[in-house]
Amino acid sequence: MHRLLTSCFGLGFLPVAPGTWGSLAPAVVYMAVGILIGRDAVLWSMAALVVVGCMITIVYSPKVIELTGSKDPRQIVSDEVVGQALTFLLAGWLVPTTAYCLASAVGFGLFRLSDITKPWPCERLEKLPAGWGILADDLAAGIWAAGAWWIFSSSFEHF
Repeated sequence: MHRLLTSCFGLGFLPVAPGTWGSLAPAVVYMAVGILIGRDAVLWSMAALVVVGCMITIVYSPKVIELTGSKDPRQIVSDEVVGQALTFLLAGWLVPTTAYCLASAVGFGLFRLSDITKPWPCERLEKLPAGWGILADDLAAGIWAAGAWWIFSSSFEHF
């Protein structure tokens, strides 16, 4: 059960770029819920992904770490789900209700860039023990991505 949940129902077992696949799940949910239901539902769904994903990562990651012998197993992508959902939660309210597809792509790209480049303090947070380090660096990357999104979107208001 712990491997199924931390791998986002198997996305973490994909052979190529499992973290990217894990990040894609909340981007698709964000876009689909935004288009089909609306802004309030999309923000609530992202909040739920953050809370549930945090709990899954903190509770179940230590067991996966123990099984694999790696401090940050590639198969754990619940942290990417959390970081990506946090990006959408913090910056998603900036999106016009007709632009969920574009916003999903922008948010996805900004989070992946932040997650891969590891701006301060992401790299330091990775060193926290067990599931906390796995989770904390992606939370920080989500905050960086949301901040970049906010700056990017506010710069277009002046034109």
